[in-house]
Parts: sequence; C-alpha cells; structure tokens
Amino acid sequence: MGAITGTFKGFGVTFSHMFRKVVTTDYPFKPPTPAPRYHGRHILNRHPDGLEKCIGCELCAWACPADAIYVEGGDNTDEQRFSPGERYASTYQINYARCIFCGLCIEACPTRSLTMSNEYELARDNRQDLIFTKEQLLAPLLPGMEQPPHPMRLGDSEKDYYVGSLTNPGTSAGAERSPMGPGRYQVDEHPGVTFPGAEQAAQRAAAEKGETA
Repeated sequence: MGAITGTFKGFGVTFSHMFRKVVTTDYPFKPPTPAPRYHGRHILNRHPDGLEKCIGCELCAWACPADAIYVEGGDNTDEQRFSPGERYASTYQINYARCIFCGLCIEACPTRSLTMSNEYELARDNRQDLIFTKEQLLAPLLPGMEQPPHPMRLGDSEKDYYVGSLTNPGTSAGAERSPMGPGRYQVDEHPGVTFPGAEQAAQRAAAEKGETA
C-alpha cells in the first residue's frame, strides 16, 4: 500500500510542474545577471595610478581552507615598483579546481586588493587551465592608469595611498559589479595571455552583429 501511495505522490509532483511557466535562458548569448555580491572569479585590484594593491603578504593563502592560492612575495625597489609598499606579489596563482568560493581570502586581505567579481564561466577542458596566473587575475588598466613598474604617483609613502582609498578607490570600487563579467574581458592588456571568456565574447559579438545586420 505504501508503494502505491508513493507512486501517486511522485506523479503528483510531475503533474504539478507540467503546468508551470517554462523559463528559457538564451545562454551563452544572453547570460543571466548574478546577484551583486555573487562569489565569482577573483580580481586583483589596482590603485588609481595603476600600481597593484597586493602587497604579497600571503594572508589570503593562509586563510584559504582549500589551499587554492599560491603567493610568492617580492621586494619593490625605486627602479622596479609594482605596489606602494615594500613588497608585492611576484607570483600569484589561484587554482579553481580547488577553490570553493567561500570568500575567506577576501576577508583576510588587508588592502582590499583581492575581491570577487560576477564572472562564473570557469569551465575548462584542461585542469592546467584552471590555474589562473597573476596576469589573468589583475584588473585591467582604466583611463589614467599606468602599467607598473613605475614610481608612486599618489604620495610619497604607502600611507598616502590608503588614506584616500575611500574617496579614490581605483578599480576596487564596485568590484562585485565589475565590467569584467561573463565574456567581457579586455584581452589587449597582456599580449600572449589568453583571458577566460574571450572566446565567448567573440561568439556573442558575432551573434549580436548578425542580429543588427
């Protein structure tokens, strides 16, 4: 008797869904917009003059419960300066085969260098491609920014950079709604580096061009 009751309950679930409105998403040409604080791929932010906010402290790597982040710190010099502090990340990698998108690395970052964007197109055919390098994670250069290394432009010390961070935050402002969303990467910043989403962007642009023609 219980088996018969269970069968009718199962059919009831099926029939209840048959009359619901079907929502079709035109993916990947019109991908859905994630929530503002969606935990997607990471971004290494810059200061308004282009210097990197990451100081190579490795706190994000220590906070990561999945051991997905690898950082090697390097020393800044007057001739080769990548960040306003004494140190910078000479090597920065995130293994998205391990990352659980918990956001603990974001909480650990003392300079708001590391934030998470709304990018979710991270599927790859090769595990090696899931290891994102520093060049792939760095935010693009906005107008007025200069590609490091270069001297400090916003002040004489790193304190000058972070005192004005609330009024002049650089590319960390609105990182949750970053223009670096699905398929919207600028691929001309680092020649030779294949950015994730570039292929989807080309397909989407071709499709939109065909629609408007």
